[in-house]
Amino acid sequence: MDVLRLTLRQLQIFVAVAHSGSTTAASVAIALSQSATSSAIGELERLLSLQLFDRAGKRLLLNDNGRALLPRALAMLDGAAGIEQMAHDGSDQAQSLRIGASTTIGNYVLPQQLGRFLAWRQSDQAAAWQSRVMIGNTAAIARAVADFELDVGLIEGACHEATLQVTPWLQDTLVIVASPAHALAQVAKVSVSALREAVWLLRETGSGTRETTDQALLPHLRSYRRSIELGSSEAIKHAAVQGLGIACLSRWVVEDLIADGRLRCLATPLPVIQRECHLIMQRDKQMTPALLAFIACVTADAGGGSATASSGSTRP
Repeated sequence: MDVLRLTLRQLQIFVAVAHSGSTTAASVAIALSQSATSSAIGELERLLSLQLFDRAGKRLLLNDNGRALLPRALAMLDGAAGIEQMAHDGSDQAQSLRIGASTTIGNYVLPQQLGRFLAWRQSDQAAAWQSRVMIGNTAAIARAVADFELDVGLIEGACHEATLQVTPWLQDTLVIVASPAHALAQVAKVSVSALREAVWLLRETGSGTRETTDQALLPHLRSYRRSIELGSSEAIKHAAVQGLGIACLSRWVVEDLIADGRLRCLATPLPVIQRECHLIMQRDKQMTPALLAFIACVTADAGGGSATASSGSTRP
């Protein structure tokens, strides 16, 4: 058997430099001197007989070789971390799970899914398990899954990370809403010209909701002539209640306010806006019992993405 010359520490240093863009910043992140970090990168390149970075002054930019190595290095480090966790917990059934969810799913769908998952885990033979949840916009969750910082992600937007496996999950419907006191809420059917003149309450660039609304609305509106950008759907729906503008949001988000009369769906000539939610994972992710259980739980009734947002919850 050939003797392995690469070490996990070298790969860890490589990943730190790849993410930070310099040996100086990476040395801080991994508690190593700058000179030792630089030497480790040089030794790794000599071992592989490959240049991994392009040098631009003090910046180190991944070249094609480095970009090819990065996902493999991340996968190996993730596997090693899993082995250490298993040894630390003293049981090969003790598992931790890092879940990511984009904002709408994290606030309105994931809590019920976690409730089901809790019941599943209490009924199996796992000695111990822990879960940690990160909620952010779709781009942030996809990036964290790609970097092995999360085991699995549930997102409502499109995924643009090439290293991820993307599986259709649930269907969501978006509706255009306004306060009942808003002028457009008094109209039987709002014209496209009136929509163009309205103040739009929008999510930030990078969120799944913003990407979907841009794709659905801008071909008709051409631009948002007047808009207010807010960092969460919660903020948007409450701004709409106050009459600050109109919004296009997931029915999951606004269903309670529609039910109690604080928001009203606007009738427009635009097509129905639907989007597919996805489950995302790194293609090279090592499956653990906890991860397998979570995926089985959340996909049990998803029907390959057939569930809709017509109610405030996913089907039990």
